Amino acid sequence: MDSKCQGPTRLALQRGCFIKPFCLEQFPVISHVINSHRFQPLDMRGSGKGDSLMLYFFLRFYFIFSNLTEKGDFLALDLGGSNFRILRVKVTQDKKQPVQMESLVYETPEDIIHGSGTQLFDHVAECLGDFMEKQKIKDKKLPVGFTFSFPCAQTKLDEVRASEQGHQETRVVNDTTGTMMTCGFDDQRCEVGIIIGTGTNACYMEELRHIDMVEGDEGRMCINTEWGAFGDDGSLEDLRTEFDREIDRGSLNPGKQLFEKMASGMFMGELVRLILVKMAKEGLLFEGRITPELLTKGKIETKHVSAIENKEGLTKCKEILTRLGVEPSQEDCVAVQHVCTIVSFRSANLIAATLGGILTRLKDNKGVARLRTTVGIDGSMYKMHPQYARRLHKTVRRLVPDSDVRFLLSESGSAKGAAMVTAVAYRLADQTRQIAQTLAEFRLSKAQLLEVKKRMRTEIENGLGKKTHDSATVKMLPTYVRSTPDGTENGDFLALDLGGTNFRVLLVKIRSGKRRTVEMHNKIYAIPIEVMQGTGEELFDHIVYCISDFLDYMGMKSARLPLGFTFSFPCHQKSLDAGILVNWTKGFKCTDCEGEDVVELLREGIKRKEEFDLDVVAVVNDTVGTMMTCAYEEPTCEVGLIAGTGSNACYMEEMRNIETVEGNEGRMCVNMEWGAFGDNGCLDDIRTQYDRAVDENSLNEGKQRYEKMCSGMYLGEIVRNILIDLTKRGFLFRGKISETLKTRGIFETKFLSQIESDRLALLQVRAILQQLGLDSTCDDSIIVKEVCSTVSRRAAQICGAGMAGVVDKIRENRALDHLDVTVGVDGTLYKLHPHFSRIFHQTVKELAPKCNVNFLLSEDGSGKGAALITAVGCRQRAQEALQA
Repeated sequence: MDSKCQGPTRLALQRGCFIKPFCLEQFPVISHVINSHRFQPLDMRGSGKGDSLMLYFFLRFYFIFSNLTEKGDFLALDLGGSNFRILRVKVTQDKKQPVQMESLVYETPEDIIHGSGTQLFDHVAECLGDFMEKQKIKDKKLPVGFTFSFPCAQTKLDEVRASEQGHQETRVVNDTTGTMMTCGFDDQRCEVGIIIGTGTNACYMEELRHIDMVEGDEGRMCINTEWGAFGDDGSLEDLRTEFDREIDRGSLNPGKQLFEKMASGMFMGELVRLILVKMAKEGLLFEGRITPELLTKGKIETKHVSAIENKEGLTKCKEILTRLGVEPSQEDCVAVQHVCTIVSFRSANLIAATLGGILTRLKDNKGVARLRTTVGIDGSMYKMHPQYARRLHKTVRRLVPDSDVRFLLSESGSAKGAAMVTAVAYRLADQTRQIAQTLAEFRLSKAQLLEVKKRMRTEIENGLGKKTHDSATVKMLPTYVRSTPDGTENGDFLALDLGGTNFRVLLVKIRSGKRRTVEMHNKIYAIPIEVMQGTGEELFDHIVYCISDFLDYMGMKSARLPLGFTFSFPCHQKSLDAGILVNWTKGFKCTDCEGEDVVELLREGIKRKEEFDLDVVAVVNDTVGTMMTCAYEEPTCEVGLIAGTGSNACYMEEMRNIETVEGNEGRMCVNMEWGAFGDNGCLDDIRTQYDRAVDENSLNEGKQRYEKMCSGMYLGEIVRNILIDLTKRGFLFRGKISETLKTRGIFETKFLSQIESDRLALLQVRAILQQLGLDSTCDDSIIVKEVCSTVSRRAAQICGAGMAGVVDKIRENRALDHLDVTVGVDGTLYKLHPHFSRIFHQTVKELAPKCNVNFLLSEDGSGKGAALITAVGCRQRAQEALQA
């Protein structure tokens, strides 16, 4: 307190007899009120608790701030007081002057302010028409941002009509949000906006998971707090003074906006006037003289408070008081200056406390030890009062010491911000449209899927036909498996499983009788990449080495066991125990194998080892093994499907239809090798540029095109190519293609499955992407999740279309109006992807309505199935020997 202020006046001010200065120790109470709730639906009648009167600014985009790529011509309307402002805002990518503005201010007459809504918006439309005419843009349809600085419960970034102007697409924005968006254009760390002027309010970025009124729990949304109503429930009663209560009683809305009445510029001058009147009545000022002017409401304004606290404050104070009819002494002027200081300081402290509560919430939401953020601020109090900003900053830093807060003054925040919201909204709308266009090629209609089914049927017929088989893409290879298990199979069998980067050796003990059992022991061995792409001799020597190790492990090296060899590559079989490799798939490129009998290659490898002997009974495709495993449990199973790293199917075809094999009686399992479906170009109309890119960079360009659209080995690559394209176009990862994203194979099927999990929040998706070395935001996660979902959905649908063709073929083979059949299924994509099996089932049901298809998950089809086929083969061989 200035030493010039003497006597009882000074003592009264020091004791806070007239207004309670806000004590910083009370901050925890205010902070707790702000942070203690989730956001519940707004009680529009104001009967609920004041601390839950939060309104929601609905940016239904997760890219909240400008990324400096906005451009365009926008109109901004600013309605929030006695003046109505219209701006034309041109946003460019010119670094020197990215935003250019022209504006006009229109006075809003008193009768319109207190008139009807129709009158108000007619006035708005009339002013807008005048502005557009003066700007010579009346014939243009420019996007409009509308700053409407009053409490609004928004359900979206709204669209309204301005009368006589045609349809103007309008984004409704609160002035605090406009301030945050304007500052966000300059500083992307800005996540709080505050108005400290005639009124006061704040907004900030809240986690969606905390906003009960809004669907969804991923990402963030801007909350317009409408904190002016803080205390309407009585929570600030211990801070309110008799002067606050008197101001409230004389207001247009008693009992409402109590915090605003304590802290905003609209009421600050009136607070000072009421204090001065009481001090004068008690003889502490102006020698007890009270003039009619001093008793007149509104005679002291906020601008007077600012002037009195300025450097020349005492002189200004004397001028102002003289105009009120009092003749102040020097001591009177000092006392009045201190009253103004106490009132404005209390305001700064109250605002700092509530802002501190928001900053604490942001810090807790982010789970960081130290918060680094920017607060955008606008408003006449903050801008014009000589001490206000400094006091506010200092108090915030004292209240929230574990934070680095930058305060950024907004330039035409409410209007420019509205234009920026509109610009961002338009950028996002255009971005959303372009992304939707990109993914639209993957969204197949029912008519397209029926065409895929029809083409599959054509290729099936070509594969079965003797004349068309050689040129067919779906080879329909006979397997010489003529029957499914009948329950009499018995014995110990060895099974080999080669179909990917891992190789398994199994001992399978099958016991028949009333209590049929299958007991399995196995070991897994890796196949190094140099072996996968080396010579055939190296591959089969490695296989034999693994068998030797397993027999040592099981102590069975001296036994000559029957063996079934699951060889999951296209083979042309001449008998059950002979398979000619047609071509390698799944990344294998071993030389001197294609066109050779893989069983003979295995036998030669065993001879070179000279440690053991085996009876190779059957070479088995994994799809056939899957079918046989499920048929052991369910006799109606006549179809096998692999939906994993690769994709293939088999089924029991009528012998009369298999023209490449002699005989017309009974049935035989046909290995379709449908992965090559489309290699003749019949699927080119549904292949995308990303499918073509994956194919061009594969080891077998032009081959296995269907498999490359629907199998786990390639889905991640399709996704990666889409992400690269979207990043190049600036929609992802800030437009920067990382070395990680350039790496082929970085997106595995397991990552697609994890990302698409319904239980996974976007923050967890982001964590997965960051594990992959992709510096992503939650916004990026939304796009990545959508891309993954679109690609995997198409995979399930075209796989389902192929299967619909198969089951309908079986039904027609048997001339049935309705078919009941079971499909045995194996593969990681089917088992582990959260949505693949459901979409696949649904597609089969829709495209083959006359077939009741049951899907049975295979339990180790490639191992157990190989043993069962071997057992069936041994049984048939014994029967043939008896007949001979």
